[in-house]
Amino acid sequence: MMRAHPLDRPIWSMLTGRQRHLAEGDAHAVRIDRRYGPFGAAADSGSAAQAELAALIPPNGELWLVEGECWPLPPGTREVKRAVLAQMVAEGAPPPARVSEPAMVALGDADAPEMAALAAHAQPGPWAATTHRYGPFFGIREDGRLLAMAGQRMLMPGMAEVSGVATWEDCRGRGYARALIGHVMRSMAARGEQPFLHSYADNAGAIALYESLGFRIRRQVHVLVIAK
Repeated sequence: MMRAHPLDRPIWSMLTGRQRHLAEGDAHAVRIDRRYGPFGAAADSGSAAQAELAALIPPNGELWLVEGECWPLPPGTREVKRAVLAQMVAEGAPPPARVSEPAMVALGDADAPEMAALAAHAQPGPWAATTHRYGPFFGIREDGRLLAMAGQRMLMPGMAEVSGVATWEDCRGRGYARALIGHVMRSMAARGEQPFLHSYADNAGAIALYESLGFRIRRQVHVLVIAK
């Protein structure tokens, strides 16, 4: 029997693997520390695991599931959203830095309020109080203003996810996202990690950008957002 690839169940893989230190829950179901975001996963689709998964939904909150197959709605929960993502993995070496690229700086706790405001504007995915602590984030500033950012989120064996790519609307079209993604990819490659990412499957513009940077679609995965 073939062993499942970690990316087939990315949330379960991250929270029972390299990022288990961020997990809440037990052997039946886990969720990430809610200060980092709303992601969760069950061990399987059995009744015990589904009940434990439902119990991890915070009051007046949501849980985001990302699975290789369509996931059933746990009893006692309601569906908030379903969507299909293109899961993409980088092939070959990351793109080299361009001479004309803008300066990119490391971001940290002091930048958190600006990062949260940018994420609320650009909606790169779920963002919470300490999402910026998932891993290295980088940004582009001009006259003190944070114009764009990108960083990492999920970690798998030998792999890291490019995430949090966001640019203010009035700053788009300047190549900031391309420059930042390339920078993040190179930092991952320097650590011996293969970059991967997720994009909404109907976002043709984003997918074309990622493909130009060396990403290829591995498979489709499914997002299910649940609440009580």
